[in-house]
This record gives sequence, C-alpha cells and structure tokens, in this order.
Amino acid sequence: MEITDNSIIPVILSGGSGTRLWPLSRESYPKQFLALDSRTKKTLLQKTYERLLGLEGLENPILICNEDHRFIVAEQFREINTDPKAIILEPVGRNTAPAIAVAALQAISLGKDPLLLILAADHLIEDVVEFQKVIHTAKAYANQGRLVTFGIVPTCAETGYGYIEAKEFPTEEDKISGLEINKFIEKPSKEVAEKLIKDSRYTWNSGMFLFKASSIISELKKFSPEIINYCKIAIEKDVEDLDFLRLEEKSFKKCPKISLDIAVMEKTKIGTVLPLNAGWSDIGSWKSLWDISQKNHEGNYINGRVIVEKSKDCYLKSEQRLIVGIGIKNLIVVDTNDAILVANRDQSQHIGNIVKSLSSSDFPEGKMHKKIYRPWGNYTTIVEGDRWLVKLIEVKPNASLSLQMHHHRAEHWVVVNGTALIEKNGEKQLLTENESTFIPLGCKHRLSNPGRMKLELIEVQSGTYLDEEDIIRFEDSYGRIKNIS
Repeated sequence: MEITDNSIIPVILSGGSGTRLWPLSRESYPKQFLALDSRTKKTLLQKTYERLLGLEGLENPILICNEDHRFIVAEQFREINTDPKAIILEPVGRNTAPAIAVAALQAISLGKDPLLLILAADHLIEDVVEFQKVIHTAKAYANQGRLVTFGIVPTCAETGYGYIEAKEFPTEEDKISGLEINKFIEKPSKEVAEKLIKDSRYTWNSGMFLFKASSIISELKKFSPEIINYCKIAIEKDVEDLDFLRLEEKSFKKCPKISLDIAVMEKTKIGTVLPLNAGWSDIGSWKSLWDISQKNHEGNYINGRVIVEKSKDCYLKSEQRLIVGIGIKNLIVVDTNDAILVANRDQSQHIGNIVKSLSSSDFPEGKMHKKIYRPWGNYTTIVEGDRWLVKLIEVKPNASLSLQMHHHRAEHWVVVNGTALIEKNGEKQLLTENESTFIPLGCKHRLSNPGRMKLELIEVQSGTYLDEEDIIRFEDSYGRIKNIS
C-alpha cells in the first residue's frame, strides 16, 4: 500500500522494563512480550497492533525498542505475519520525546506526511470497536494540525496516573469531541484524585497520541530543538543491521531524557484531548492485572498447579511448583522457576522498590530470568555450582548458534529431542536422541538444528569461568557483533 498524507503509521514504543509485575516481568523479558490477558495467547505487544486492524489507511508499524530485545520484537511480529516498516534500536533509553522524534523523522523520510499513532506496547484495551471509533474522530483534529492525546475516562480515584485537565466540559451530546487542553497534572494524592474524578474535565493521561509527523516535528523544533537536531544526526549516521535500524549512539545520547508531555504537550497551544472510555489499562501492577483477569466465583484467578480452599480475591499463578492456599484473601502469589512472590494485593505497587533493592544487592533475579531468549531459540539454567552449570537449550528448526569458541569452559551436549548438527573444528556430525558429544576448551564449534521440529539438548558446562561473556564469535547468522549469546 502506498503511503499517503492520510495514512496512519502506528509507532509502538517497546522499551519499558515492567518491573512492577516482577517476577514474571523482568528487564530481560518485560511484560510487553508476555501473554498476560488470560483470554488469549497473544502478547501485549502483538495485541497493540492487532487491535488496529480494520482502521482506514492503516500501515505496518514503526517499532522502537532497545538492542537487547530486538530479536524478541522481530519474532513476535513474524508470528502475526506482520512486516514492520522499521525496527529502530535505541542505544540508550531517553524517554518518549526522543523516541517519537526519531519515528517522526523516519516517517517523513518516506516522502509523505502521514499520521502517527503513538502507542505503548504494554497497554490493554477491552473495547476495540470504541477505540477505533475514537481514533477515527481524532483523525479530523490531527489533519487540522492538532496534537491529539487520548484521555482515559476515570473509573476510580487512581493515584498512579497523571491527569489531563480540559478547558471546557465535554457535552452530553458528543462525549468524544476533542477538547482544548488546559494543563497536565502529575500523579495526585488520594485526596486530590477523589476531587478530580468528580469533574468531567479531568481524564487520566494515557500517553497515547495521534498527530501529523510534520506537526510534532514543528513543535519539537519550537520547544526542544536539541532533540530534533541530535535525532537527525543519529538517523543520518544509523546503521542497517539485518531488519533493524541502529541509531548512532554518540548523538542520540546527547538528547535530553524527557517525556513528550514535558517537552511539548505542556507548552504547546495546539494540544487536544479526546476522552476515551474503552476498557483501558496499563496493567501497571498485580492489582490491575487481577482486575482484568478471569476469576472464579470466589474472586480467585488461578493458573497452573494451584489448589485453594476457603480463599478469595487472590491472584495465584504457578509455573512449576504446587501452590496450596487455605484461608487466604487478597494475596498475589506467583511462582516462577527461580523466585516466589507473596504480596498483599493492595500493596503490590511497591514491588518496583523491591526490584531496585534486588538489583542494587546484585541478586540476578532482579533483572534476569532463568530462561533467556535468543534469535535461534532459548536456554534455561537448570542448576549450577561454582565450576559447573547445567542448561536446557532449545533451538528452532533451521536455526543455528554462532560459530564460537570458549577460553575458560568445556561443554558436554546430550540430545533429548530432535536432531542436532554439530560442527567442531571444521568437522560435522549429526546427533539424534540420547546421543552426545564433548566440546573441549578452545574448540571452534557450532550447534544447528537441520530438522523441522524443535531441537532440545542438555548442556553441561565446566570450567573456571562460566559467564556468557566467555564467547569468541567467528560467524553469526544474526549479525551480532558483541560476544554475548
């Protein structure tokens, strides 16, 4: 489809770490890549784009993420048969204003002036029909040069969101008409929030926008010209890496770390807020996830190996171990393969502080999962000691790890499912179920899956240094330059 000035290009921001949903969501694999809606197997990222299907003028998206998540993002869009217009890699996080500036400049470079629909990758919207209806209304304002933001109609006195104050009251005849913005309000106290929700001029700040690419560039030049200048240089010096656009780090780092609200929306005279009442949630805490989950007649959400009696209003999820609850109420209990969370549902917003404490105390569980995803598949650390480590490695059909060598460790591989093609110092051999091989220290080697089914093998490492940094890479199908994975 040819891009026109009336095309809508979704810009999906996927750089968040989602620490408030720890231990499911961590820096290595945050919530936008998880299927948190119990009614579907689609991830939040996939649903962010799929709920737009059917919009007039809809184009494939521009995705913005960090380097560590690039293959996860690409794979999840491959799963829904969508080819992004660009996957832009931020070398460092600089908040939403620089990210949106890069997307707008990239869109303009395509030769037209499309509408940009700015979306976070980790939101949930229940009423897709209503959402698309409001987007359609927003197009008229955006085509007039307005910067439209979507204000969520409050359902409670929420203190975890910022608020937007409109200059006038929405009319009863047309509750989705665009309203001129008076001001933005930071996250309020409970007392202030209770007053705000009684006034129909106030909506929650969703962080979603619709505007012409030229409109946002013009306002950024007016209020934050350094962002546009540095982003232009970062794009001019970007590097194409397979399907990714890698921004030039030195220039992008010079951008101030600032949100679009502060950089532009709080200063502009052309801001419009459109009320949105479509079952929106940013799933920002375990309490909000419990709110949107399917529960039984006792108010419990149960997933995995869980048995409860005389318990109510709990969120109970087990990935491995059996959870037994008796006489419990308002609890979040989440079991993963390396951590267990037990929290009062009404105190779950404090989990972010716990994650900061874990990270500052060098607990790897604060940032990393036991299961690590790579472009060729994934590996899970099963058990480890001081000089040894056991992993389960899964390799996708027709995928290969890099041709590599280790200075400090040897490896034993045992195939448990599928067929493995092993290359050692230039010699190749096929291994099938229950067959094994030894990779001595210093051996140049590669593991591949030549078959049509997933390859699973057990890897036993032994040596003086078992960190993933001990990889010298010679060849790689995925363009990875650094010696990780």
